[in-house]
Amino acid sequence: MRSWTKGAGIAALAVAGWPGFGQASDLAWRFEWQGNGGYEMRGAIAIDAALAERDYVYAEDVECFMVDGYFEDEPIGRWALGMKTDETSWSLTFRPKQDAFEVFSEQSPMPQAWNMNGFGTDCGREGFGFNIGNAAQDLCLNGRLVIASQVSPTRPFPATRDDTVSFPADACLAPALLGQVETEAPVPASYSPVTLPAEAAAER
Repeated sequence: MRSWTKGAGIAALAVAGWPGFGQASDLAWRFEWQGNGGYEMRGAIAIDAALAERDYVYAEDVECFMVDGYFEDEPIGRWALGMKTDETSWSLTFRPKQDAFEVFSEQSPMPQAWNMNGFGTDCGREGFGFNIGNAAQDLCLNGRLVIASQVSPTRPFPATRDDTVSFPADACLAPALLGQVETEAPVPASYSPVTLPAEAAAER
């Protein structure tokens, strides 16, 4: 797995470059997901410390959340909790005592749907999303399933506790309650909507 701060990606700026959000009542984790075909994702999540002893926390418990997608180390898209609308696919299952996201099982048929439904088609025309269902762990890019990114749906998905994580303003539901955050989401100069690489497009 690549270093969290490698390259000029959004997550590296958001997590490594800014001061922490600093509230003792909040706990944060950073995570990195390695897909197939040169795809990867980095992100961070924060929950209230009062939930730390729960076996599971869910989407409605999340205070801050963001993910950034990459293809061969180049940024391809991002999604943050503040971007959620009534139409957004948004479900999440996290195990704070295990430092891990829930993966597919008979008891959890679709534990993660981060701006991406089970068909991988609703992340938006210039959007980005992630899903774990019964078929795979995979990405959505520009409203299309990225088949080339798929890995086993049961592969473990760990997270690393890091309360120094700092979130852009659009990653948090209530930034004023979470300490210091930036007023604008970071967008690297190289970021622009991209088409699927030829390998993935050929599989559509």
